[in-house]
Amino acid sequence: MTASSDRASPNTSATTASSARALRQVISADQILKRVRELGRQISDDYRGQTVVALGILENSFVFMADLVRAVDVPIVCTFIKPRYKQMSHGEAPLLEIFFSHELDIQGKHVLLVEGLVHSGVTTEFLMSDLKARGAASVKLVTLLDRQSARRVPLQPDYFGFLVDEAFLCGYGLGSPEQTERNLPYLAAAA
Repeated sequence: MTASSDRASPNTSATTASSARALRQVISADQILKRVRELGRQISDDYRGQTVVALGILENSFVFMADLVRAVDVPIVCTFIKPRYKQMSHGEAPLLEIFFSHELDIQGKHVLLVEGLVHSGVTTEFLMSDLKARGAASVKLVTLLDRQSARRVPLQPDYFGFLVDEAFLCGYGLGSPEQTERNLPYLAAAA
């Protein structure tokens, strides 16, 4: 199995040139494609007659967002943001500050926040609250992967592709610890 292969059997292990780590396929390229098309139809039905601002969270969402927006058949504006984090210590409890710049005017617009993976939900919840405070007509969340077992806030995606429990996944836009493997057409975990 090579990283450029379109398909693999569910039990296939892959070793990439950039890593000696063996990977096992968790979700196939065909499963992803089918689910992305289903999500596109559902989002199109929900936003019929409206224009959507798809706001992708970098880096993990870029491949998913590219495929998703092609599956949506309502007018769509695509843009991306990249949150930055700063760890600060205030007294005894560390404080995590989240920064992002968002120059697009969203006042009165329908925003679809696009994530590759929702883990703790802290950043996503912050971004959704901020977008609502900026006057968006609506803010909904779509994620390819939802790791509910890791959630630290009461956040439920409006649309999700797959529920996952694996500690670490890469491929289909998600990077390995070395930030490689984003180009795999499937999702994989350490074998």
